[in-house]
Amino acid sequence: MGFRRLITSRCCGALSLPLVILLPVDLHTHVDGVPQTVQVAASPNSKVPNFTLLNQEGERFVSNTLRGKIVVLDFIYTACADVCPLFTANFAQLQRTLKNESKGDVFLISITTDPEVDSPKVLKAYARRYGADFQNWAFLTGTEAQLKEVWKGFGIRVIKKGRGLVQHTSLTTVIDQHGIRRFNYFGQKWQTNDVLNDMSTLLDTKATMSNRR
Repeated sequence: MGFRRLITSRCCGALSLPLVILLPVDLHTHVDGVPQTVQVAASPNSKVPNFTLLNQEGERFVSNTLRGKIVVLDFIYTACADVCPLFTANFAQLQRTLKNESKGDVFLISITTDPEVDSPKVLKAYARRYGADFQNWAFLTGTEAQLKEVWKGFGIRVIKKGRGLVQHTSLTTVIDQHGIRRFNYFGQKWQTNDVLNDMSTLLDTKATMSNRR
């Protein structure tokens, strides 16, 4: 399954934000023997849903407390032996790169698609295998009903095939300081430098606005 990055368009002027145009893409699935295309519709520059889930410590995590930060969010499950490990390794690389620059302005979120298996304890053990720093990276779970609302809000299709075996849309999204989705990556072949460049655009916009106040 190939990777296709979204088209961005920047208007004239230092304060203009990226316009993200969603293109039809074939999304990666995690299970063999099922249809290999999943269509997801989402509006360009759409506002992300507010949600409350549990983090890897079993503590309530309220998404709107992250306003003012750039958020990079993906969907994974710990029993996945396919592309989820690649996504988590990429997030770990992002976090290491950001360790000494703009760390306080960026937060990473990984949301499970398999709440039956992925308790906070399981997510914490999984995160530790990748050296995750929980200061700015949360691994989230909840009840199936809670998560279904989150999946729906992000256009994620989840099909449970068995215990520890899940098919789901492979989406990584970059959310700006106001809770608006600006960049989406579908599939597994995105590069950390692409995400870093997109985050830099949003950080530069924030710095410009702050300097003009």
